[in-house]
Amino acid sequence: MTGTRDAEGAGRRESAGPLSVQQRLAEAMAELETVQAGVARAEEELRNATVTVRSRDRAVEVTVGPQGELTGLKFLDGKYRTMAAAELAASVLESAGQARTQMSRRVMETFKPFTEPSTTVPELTGVDVDWARILGPGVLEEPEAAAGRGGDRRLRDEIDEDAEDEATHG
Repeated sequence: MTGTRDAEGAGRRESAGPLSVQQRLAEAMAELETVQAGVARAEEELRNATVTVRSRDRAVEVTVGPQGELTGLKFLDGKYRTMAAAELAASVLESAGQARTQMSRRVMETFKPFTEPSTTVPELTGVDVDWARILGPGVLEEPEAAAGRGGDRRLRDEIDEDAEDEATHG
C-alpha cells in the first residue's frame, strides 16, 4: 500500500487510481490486524487499572477495578465511629458510585478509537457502541453535572427518614 501517516500515526492511502478487490481486501485485513493489536494493548492497559475516590465527607475511600468491582475500602480518620450506620452506608455508596463512573469513563475513552471510522478503508465505518446501555447513563454526563445531580439525594432522604423513625419509634 502506498500512503502516508496522519497526525495519529494511522495510515492514509494516497489516490493512485482504483484498487483491485485483492488490494482492498489486503488493506482491510491490515486494518483489522491493527485494530486487534490496539484492542489487545487497551485490554492490557486496563487489566490492572484502578480508580480511588474519597467521599464528600472524607470519611470513606473506595477503590474499584477495571470492571467497577470494589477492590478496596478504607474508613478514614476514625470518622466512621461517630456516624450513624445509614450515614456511613451513604458515604460508601456515594464514593463507590463515583469511582465506578470514573472507571467507566476511562474504559470508554480507552476503547473509543476503535469505534471510529477507518481512515484507510472507507467501507469500515466504525462501530456504534451504546455506552449508556453498557456502562450506565451516568457515564455520558459531564462530571460536574453528575456530581451536582443529587443522585444520592434519595439515599440522604432515606437516612433522614430513618432518623425520624428511630426518634418516633425509638
